[in-house]
Amino acid sequence: MWPPNSTHFFSPMFVLLGVPGLEEFLIALLGNFTILSVVKTEASLHQPKFYFLCLLSFVDLGLSISTLPKMLAIFWFGLGRMSFDACLAQMFFIHTFMGMESMVLLAMAFDRYMAICDPLRYSTILTQATVIWICLGITLKPACLIFLMTVMSKHLPFCSSHINMPHTYCKHMGITKLACTDIHVNVFYGLWVASYLVLELTLITVSYTKILQAIFWLSSKEAQLKSLSTCCSHIAVIFVFYTLALFSFLTHCFGHNIPHFAHILIANLYVILPPMLNPVIYGVRTKEIRTQVLQIGRKSE
Repeated sequence: MWPPNSTHFFSPMFVLLGVPGLEEFLIALLGNFTILSVVKTEASLHQPKFYFLCLLSFVDLGLSISTLPKMLAIFWFGLGRMSFDACLAQMFFIHTFMGMESMVLLAMAFDRYMAICDPLRYSTILTQATVIWICLGITLKPACLIFLMTVMSKHLPFCSSHINMPHTYCKHMGITKLACTDIHVNVFYGLWVASYLVLELTLITVSYTKILQAIFWLSSKEAQLKSLSTCCSHIAVIFVFYTLALFSFLTHCFGHNIPHFAHILIANLYVILPPMLNPVIYGVRTKEIRTQVLQIGRKSE
């Protein structure tokens, strides 16, 4: 044993103790690859709405690839070991993709707001150059925020070379809480990053409130029901994403009495459900995407 008055820090090997079986991986991959392929090959879909949908599919693919293979390895083969650097790399990509997903949902809400509430200015505001800048912002802002978070986590001291983490993947608060030092700075920075999710959720709420108001002013009942059905399905996906994301983060910070299995369950749903649901809600339920997929299916028969 080490002398009682000495302090020794380690760059630890993490062992992820994780949970379930995940056939959802293949579903997420197939759905999102299909959307990317259809939009790429069909010239009529080269519009801002579908560019944002493609970016959402790319983000969901990145999130699935960053998390689900390791989950399957844990569940099937018990391969939970991961070096500290690999854990940090996984953390960086997971949180970056989740931040990107939030911003893509905001961009898509803004796109729908312009299309429904201000259609005459849609093409002059959402130009190709504007869409490119929006996509760059969606990519760079989360990457910069999470890079600093990763650097801060890299310098955390750990008092053991072998640490059991009760999760199926590496996340910021899961790592931070295992450090043997004061973590207030890391927690406050994490809260600051999470505040962007709250801001984006607020803007999305404002957009869909305006959209719903515009829908109820439509003269045709059929058009009202069709638009309302689409908006409600979008709102449901947004609700699931933000509820799981914020609950997962806030319970790590403040939910000290919440059982570990609840943390793990929410954390898993947080990365599994969006990549599965988004291709269905934003892809299959989108008429143009559905039509092209059916045409491809007929040609292959």
